[in-house]
Amino acid sequence: MSSFRQNPSVGAVRRTFAPWADPSATPLIRVEQVTKRFGDAVAVDHLSVDIHDREFFCLLGPSGCGKTTLMRMIAGFEQPTAGRITLAGRDLAGVPPYRRPVNMMFQSYALFPHMSVEKNIAFGLRQDGLPKDEIAARVSEMLRLVQLESLARRRPDQLSGGQKQRVALARALAKRPKVLLLDEPLGALDKKLREETQFELMDIQHELGMTFIVVTHDQEEAMTMADRIAVMDHGRIVQVATPGEIYEQPKTRFIAEFVGDVNIIEGKVMGQEGGLWRVATASAEAPFTIDDPDEVLEKGQGVAIAIRPEKMTIRRGAPEPGTMNALTGEVWDIGYLGDWTVYRVKLASGEIMRISRANASRFVENPIDWDEQVTITFAPDAAVILAE
Repeated sequence: MSSFRQNPSVGAVRRTFAPWADPSATPLIRVEQVTKRFGDAVAVDHLSVDIHDREFFCLLGPSGCGKTTLMRMIAGFEQPTAGRITLAGRDLAGVPPYRRPVNMMFQSYALFPHMSVEKNIAFGLRQDGLPKDEIAARVSEMLRLVQLESLARRRPDQLSGGQKQRVALARALAKRPKVLLLDEPLGALDKKLREETQFELMDIQHELGMTFIVVTHDQEEAMTMADRIAVMDHGRIVQVATPGEIYEQPKTRFIAEFVGDVNIIEGKVMGQEGGLWRVATASAEAPFTIDDPDEVLEKGQGVAIAIRPEKMTIRRGAPEPGTMNALTGEVWDIGYLGDWTVYRVKLASGEIMRISRANASRFVENPIDWDEQVTITFAPDAAVILAE
């Protein structure tokens, strides 16, 4: 282990819940070599994944990657072309949606416009023939959970977008399914309300001890809410890991570029010195020194180096002699975002590097300006080597 790695944890600490790390743990849902074809088009391609009881699991990926199709197969609205899906050990093949211990909350919410909030929530319970007293108790519990007690008698057209979302969530939870499926649940909300609702969903999931599976293309949404994220591309899962691992240790260039902002620099492996990789690039005069022990590389191998903008530093002038991992260039653009300032620096090679600096102080003396010559640096353990 090199001296640059002080803390073995990856990302911020979330919670001790991690059944996927226990070899003896039995997953609640098992998706085994599932393929789904629509004619000649393959939506899901030999996909396997395990999802555990009480896990907040997220399927993340661009449009058309197969994430919604996978969710619909778990719900029973689509049947796999090949492979199988089991829930609590039971094969779901041929089991209709209404016979599965699963409920789904759609992006459109699909509320009944002529019914009040409480009647919308009670609808599924009445369909199941539950006693009136039990229905009333369940509805009251759901109204409290989503904080809509005072709006129980309003109709959907008298509610805001966020309130409608809560009604749809309460209706989906009222039947107490083992698994709640949420398809882009926050897509219709504005940014501030979406951020607030993310934490509310986390609190509700934790309080109920239920398994949530969310489909989204919003990386920030997935990173905030999920215990684990499955990043999908072209019908396959590219990586399944915690948010911290997905962001800090992406397995592929696709993941590095899809999740968050990243700078990618092409290079060739020169070898190892003291356990650190040396990588030559056209972007810098001296080879980079990279601390990435997870990669097994060969001399002369082409690689991509990924560095997140917030892990790079920027200062005026040329680098001092012996400065490690230094790039020089000219400030091309500056974006002030309130909490962060983003610098876009053009290197002599023509590449544009993006550097983020936290605005910890309200005032900055003599700030870096457009067209200034600057040096960019990063620590050896700030970069990830991507061999594919």
